[in-house]
Amino acid sequence: MFNKMCVVGLGYIGLPTAVMFANHGMKVHGVDINEKAISLIKNKQLHIEENGLPEKLETAIDSGNLSVATTPEEADVFIIAVPSPIRDDKSANLEYVRNATEAIVPYVKKGNLIILESTVPPLTVEKVMMPELEKTGLNIGEELYISHSPERVIPGKVFEELVNNDRIVGGINEKSSELTKDLYKLFVKGEIHLTDATTAEMVKVIENTYRDVNIAFANELAKISDSMGVNAWEAIKLANFHPRVNIHTPGPGVGGHCIAVDPWFLVELKPDLAQIIHLARNTNDGMPLYTAKKVQSLLEDKQIIHGRVAVLGLAFKGNIDDMRESPAIEVLQHLAELGLDYSVYDPHIKENNLERQTQNIHEATEHADIILILTDHDEFKKFDPSVIADDMRTKMVFDTKNCINRESWEKQGFEVRVLGDSKNS
Repeated sequence: MFNKMCVVGLGYIGLPTAVMFANHGMKVHGVDINEKAISLIKNKQLHIEENGLPEKLETAIDSGNLSVATTPEEADVFIIAVPSPIRDDKSANLEYVRNATEAIVPYVKKGNLIILESTVPPLTVEKVMMPELEKTGLNIGEELYISHSPERVIPGKVFEELVNNDRIVGGINEKSSELTKDLYKLFVKGEIHLTDATTAEMVKVIENTYRDVNIAFANELAKISDSMGVNAWEAIKLANFHPRVNIHTPGPGVGGHCIAVDPWFLVELKPDLAQIIHLARNTNDGMPLYTAKKVQSLLEDKQIIHGRVAVLGLAFKGNIDDMRESPAIEVLQHLAELGLDYSVYDPHIKENNLERQTQNIHEATEHADIILILTDHDEFKKFDPSVIADDMRTKMVFDTKNCINRESWEKQGFEVRVLGDSKNS
């Protein structure tokens, strides 16, 4: 029934989605306002990092099924996969969704299906998208079909999860839901669950809020353990052997385009009711400062007042190049506020986006008094500390992700400290 698709937003979700449909026989026109990204994609190059994407993008373009531009085209299906960030006051910024919807209005025709994949606050389809789509003059629900099918994938495993994860589809009516289900069945092997649009919006926000609250609990356990002679990582691991317990792990904060953002949607909608959610958000948002102060304390214990910190990791999670909402950025800000010099290195961030960023790990560790690990990249897990041991002024490492091999670092003379572990300090 549907032969051509227009995907608006070619970022971490939109581009893999466009490529996936193109490689399953759909004619796909991808749209993004980022002219540099469009230029790169046309030349089979990437502005994002994702396992398997280079090869799949090349196949999609060579087949003739994928084209890209900065403006939409007429299609049978439109997928909107644009950012939905929060503002400085923690309110939802839905202008990207509104503008993307407005941009496709001139190209929409009778019988089209519009799908929102962006994670958004409940009622966004109803209050933001539908008023824009009514400008088409088409009868919503009878001549124009709309649904929300939120992405549920993790960076680094996008293609695997696009295929195998269950999918939530929420239409504005039953016809919209069924059409969307039929479309995704082109490649989705997981079960496709149908509901209404507002419930689908709520489901995705619930999923990420659950994880945020769980991580906040783990971070509180880490802070408590820091002063009790307990290793929180060991305690959590043992607690999780209970068949009904699944505690996440602590860290220097929560990042990414979902977990660090979505809970604020519920806080904004119902501030008087979302009290646990709000507290969890504040707990996780407070971890970068806690981390920076811990570094300062470790240095002061060595009588080092204005020490130099070698920061390893900028991405919000391991083995990706995504810095969106990364707690590392705030950690760096707090280090500077505390008067600590630093240099930062991340093997997955190929361009120097920050003033003190380097592409050379030796430049980061030279004359450093402490190494601060903020991201659990495989490169750091497997790193041979002898490579940089002679660079250091003081051999100390603070691992906020519990990801390095303590024995190998200690063998090179490093004093190893781990967030939430006062048992082994």
